[in-house]
Order: sequence, then C-alpha cells, then structure tokens
Amino acid sequence: MDAAAFVHRTALLHALPIFEELHTPEEDRWYFRETMFPVCEVFGAFDDSTLVGVIAFRRDWIDQLYVLPGLQRRGVGTALLDIARSTYSSLHAWTFQRNVVARSFYESRKFLKIKETDGSDNAEKEPDILYFWSRGS
Repeated sequence: MDAAAFVHRTALLHALPIFEELHTPEEDRWYFRETMFPVCEVFGAFDDSTLVGVIAFRRDWIDQLYVLPGLQRRGVGTALLDIARSTYSSLHAWTFQRNVVARSFYESRKFLKIKETDGSDNAEKEPDILYFWSRGS
C-alpha cells in the first residue's frame, strides 16, 4: 500500500501541484492502508518490479486510478480500468474539473459526465466532476 500511495501522490501532484500541502506522504500511506485496502479491490501495474499504476475500486465506484506521469498514455491506465470494467457492469468516478488529463481519459473511454460541483463537499474544496460508465452504453 505504501507503493500505491507513492504512485497516487506522484501522479496527483504532477497533474495538480496545488495539492502539495494538502496531505503529507505519511497521511497518504495511512489512507491507502486503512481506507482503500480494507474496502476496495486494489490492483497494480508493474514495470519489472516497480509499481507504476494503481486502481482501487468497489461496486459501482472507482475510488483511485493513478499512473506515474512518465508512463501515462501508454495503456497502463486503460489496462487497470479494464479490470474494474470486467468486474462491474457500471462504474462512477470523480475527478477534479481542472485535471484535464483525467477528464480526457475518462471521456475517451465512454464515461459520461453526470454532475459538476463547486467542490464545497470534498476535502480539497476543489470543483469536481462525477462520471458514469455502463457496459451497455
């Protein structure tokens, strides 16, 4: 889980460096060990023995999907997403409105934007978007 937290932090801060001070690396590791691992199915993508991508999902939800910046746009995220899509027939995912790369990723994989918020209900207080995908659409 510590390696998954590292991938999460590295990819998130690459896309949105404004979150640098939001959580410490220790808090990120705790979050993956204590929150993600107990309630989600967690899969990783490896390059040799190094974790380069991670997905954490549960029924109807993708909770986390991150790929190290240098390996994005090489099929790693799609391969991880395909694990979740083969497990569940529908999925929701949140991403921040200003995360253009994540938005493009989901939209190009037939996720539909179903809600935009002003961020007042998330920990980061950052406007976000809720996406939805179903196997039948």
